Amino acid sequence: MKKAFTLIELLVVIAIIAILAAILFPVFAQAKAAAKKAASISNQKQISLGIFLYGGDYDDMYPRNDDCQAGSSLNTALNTTPFNPTGLGCTVAPFFYRMNHFSWQKWTMPYVKNTQLYFNPGRGINNISVPSCPGGNWAACGQITGSYMFNSSLSGQLNTYNRAVGASTSIRNSWLGGSMTAVPYPAQTAALIEDGNAQIGVVPIAYGSDSSSATVTVFPPAVRELWSYEMGKQSTNYPGNQLADQDEARVAFNGIIVGLADGSAKFFPYKKFLAATPTAAEYGVSATPAFGFNSSIANPATRGFTGGTVGLGANPNLTINYPLWGLGQ
Repeated sequence: MKKAFTLIELLVVIAIIAILAAILFPVFAQAKAAAKKAASISNQKQISLGIFLYGGDYDDMYPRNDDCQAGSSLNTALNTTPFNPTGLGCTVAPFFYRMNHFSWQKWTMPYVKNTQLYFNPGRGINNISVPSCPGGNWAACGQITGSYMFNSSLSGQLNTYNRAVGASTSIRNSWLGGSMTAVPYPAQTAALIEDGNAQIGVVPIAYGSDSSSATVTVFPPAVRELWSYEMGKQSTNYPGNQLADQDEARVAFNGIIVGLADGSAKFFPYKKFLAATPTAAEYGVSATPAFGFNSSIANPATRGFTGGTVGLGANPNLTINYPLWGLGQ
């Protein structure tokens, strides 16, 4: 007579499997998250190296051109659209052929050569609709948001394409001059910052007292209250709590991955990142974001940076020593 498992034995085996699954599934989830974090750090490093290599080919300067080129969309599905240098895709939304700070990845593509590296593996493709891209940032504009932001305060920005010479704020020069060797702490200064903001894929610039001339000097938007509001859980409008707990929708892996100006990358626990950022009071000005920043929590998905510029106030004190932002000497 063949022997078989009894019902009790089967139930015991099932119970053991269930216990093992309950123990191992969280371990597998943690291992998966750790693998994505490692991949994200690797992505940041490769992009940072791409920026660094760009400087080697362009007289030590950070990229900041403003142009429009046919077939240049990061989303290749958009590259069959007819090229109109003064119309749709270039000067009329959606801006899928524009090459400026909102699509900064195009500057470094000759060195990175892989669009997928620009996407945070912990988040993937973000396709939120915004006024300039009503069909979705990626689907309509070919812009990458919700992953890694280029710190355009190091490079400055140009807003010169199809604009008259001398147009207001058309040339926005970095307070450091835009040179890589001018960065005082390249191994500590952020060239890239991971951020889950779905609306904008670039760290915006900050204006001081002059925001109307054709040529202006711009600064990093390095205000602790602002970044706490950008990445933290909030119950009140800006400035809110400087050390608010992180918002998991904005902060992957319980911290911030930063690509540094020397081509390396580093993981910052969220509150360590905030501690490395000066408060508004340290600038000696109010540092209230006047534009390019949404301080309403009515829709948490769209709070924080919304455009390319924020206000820093008049005559900010830049002698404070915060290497993460290139401040101090």
